[in-house]
Amino acid sequence: MKACLVVCAIVGAAASALSGCASGSVINTDDAAPPPAVSTTAPPPVFGTAHLVNAADYALDVDGRKGYYFSTPSGRWRCAILPRDRAGCQQADGTSAIGVTGAPTEVPDPAGETGQTATPNALVLDQDTDAHFAALAERDFTQSEAVVLPFGSVLAVAGFRCNVQEQSGVSCVRELTGRGFTFSAEGYTLHYTDVP
Repeated sequence: MKACLVVCAIVGAAASALSGCASGSVINTDDAAPPPAVSTTAPPPVFGTAHLVNAADYALDVDGRKGYYFSTPSGRWRCAILPRDRAGCQQADGTSAIGVTGAPTEVPDPAGETGQTATPNALVLDQDTDAHFAALAERDFTQSEAVVLPFGSVLAVAGFRCNVQEQSGVSCVRELTGRGFTFSAEGYTLHYTDVP
């Protein structure tokens, strides 16, 4: 009986102590947690795979470097994706003025002195810059062995993709950034036009 009284007394004392510590409200004196970080960078665009061609069919070794070259169905334009470097297009002969309505008539001459200009003969999308017209000394994007990329088909290699459409012309994009171009002889825009 004494043991039962001792246990009851201990339990009762513990219950009293606990109830004395409890209060109806919690007071927090810490600073408020910062809100979660919000990303200001847009996620990379998502591109489909429905119209992809086999990139190996377009691969050519030129001067010890592999590139993926194609021609438009009309044969007027030749283009290439040079992996981890750039994509671009030139007229089939490679050295003529680009021949796109609205294109600049002069661009900085890469081989000239400071302030010199040249007639653009290519539309280029470098890995780290926006698409731009350029005066290339070489036929970087033209190869006579280039295979025709059919209308509505997409060639995608090493982070770049290009397509040819009857309505809009040739379009290329850097997949990671979404920067690109679309052009035909009738005009151009510095945006990619995906195959519907």
